[in-house]
Amino acid sequence: MNNTILVTGGAGFIGSAVVRHLLNDHECMVVNIDKLTYAGNQETLEHEATHPRYAFEQLDICDRDSMAAVFTRYQPRAIMHLAAESHVDRSIDGPADFVQTNIVGTYELLEVARQYVRSRISAGDQDAEEKFRFHHVSTDEVFGSLGDDGAFTEESPYQPNSPYSASKASSDHLVRAWNETFGLPVVLSNCSNNYGPYQYPEKLLPVIISKAMAGEPIPVYGTGKNVRDWLYVDDHARALVRILNQGKVGRSYNVGGNEERTNIDVVTTVCDILDRIQPATDGRPYRELIQFVTDRPGHDHRYAIDATRISSELGWQPKESFESGMEKTVKWYLNNQPWINTIMAKNDKSGLRLGTSSPVPSAGGK
Repeated sequence: MNNTILVTGGAGFIGSAVVRHLLNDHECMVVNIDKLTYAGNQETLEHEATHPRYAFEQLDICDRDSMAAVFTRYQPRAIMHLAAESHVDRSIDGPADFVQTNIVGTYELLEVARQYVRSRISAGDQDAEEKFRFHHVSTDEVFGSLGDDGAFTEESPYQPNSPYSASKASSDHLVRAWNETFGLPVVLSNCSNNYGPYQYPEKLLPVIISKAMAGEPIPVYGTGKNVRDWLYVDDHARALVRILNQGKVGRSYNVGGNEERTNIDVVTTVCDILDRIQPATDGRPYRELIQFVTDRPGHDHRYAIDATRISSELGWQPKESFESGMEKTVKWYLNNQPWINTIMAKNDKSGLRLGTSSPVPSAGGK
C-alpha cells in the first residue's frame, strides 16, 4: 500500500477542508473523488489543484467498477468517505437521491474496499488489514432530537427524523456491519453543525451574509430557538484525520465544537459582526432584516455532542471558539462574494426555499 488517502466528496465543504489539511500538514498523496453534483465545486480547491501530491477523479461512488479501478491504480492505505447528499431540505424534496448516494453508494464503497484488502492479502501483503482504514464520516442527526438537557454520546440510540438523517443512519449501520461480519477495518465519526469558508451558499451562514449585504430579509425558521452545536470546519478536518490515524478499529467518535447556540443567536451574532466590520450604508443595524418564516417539516429541536471520547482517547480539542470562528467565517464570505455568486448561479432550485416549495431561500443550519 502507498501512503495515499482517497477522499470521497473532496470537492464539497467538509471534504475540501480535509483535502487542504492533508496536503498542508501531512506527507501523503491525496486523491479527491467527487461526482461534482450541485454542492461539489473544484473552485473550493483551486489553489490545491496543481499540488504535486494531489489528484482528482470525477466519479460516482455508486459506480463499483470505476471505484475498483481507482483502488487498483492508487493502492491507498485509507479511504475517508465524506461523499453524501447532505441537506435536510433537499431530502424532503427528493429522498431518492439520498437513498442512492448515501446508502447504495456506501455499500458499493464497502464492497470495493473489502475486495481490495482481500486482493492485497492474496498478493502476499499479510498485514493489509492492519494497514488499511475505511473512515466513514457521518452526522449527529442520526441520533434524532434532544430536549433541553443532555448530549449525544457514541452509545446514543439512533432515531433519525428526516430522509437525510435516515439515509446516514443506514450507512452508519452498513459500515459497522462490514466490520463485524467481514472484518473490514473501519472507524466512524459523527459530527455537529459545521461552519466556515467554502460552505454551499444555501446554508445558514452564507444566506445570512448574502442577504444582509443585499439589504434583503434574512429568513429564520420558526422562532429561531432550535439549538445546534457549532464546529469550525478546519477543527473538524483535524479531528477526522486524527481519527483516521489513531482511532481504534470498529470504534466511533463524536466530534463537536462545545459551542451550543440557538439559530437566532447565530443570526444576531453574524449581524453584529457585520455591523462592526461592514456597516449598512443607511446606518441601520442588520438585525432589522431578520424575518421569521414557516418552520421546515421534521425540524429537530436540539443537537448537542459529548466529545469526551475523542478528547480523552485521541487528544483532540477544537482550536476555534464560536466567536473567533464566526469572525473568520464572516470575513471570508465578505472577501469572497464572487465565489458565492458563481455558485448560486448554478443553483438548480431557482431560489426556492427547499422542503416547502416556498419562495424563500433555505436558512437551515445543516
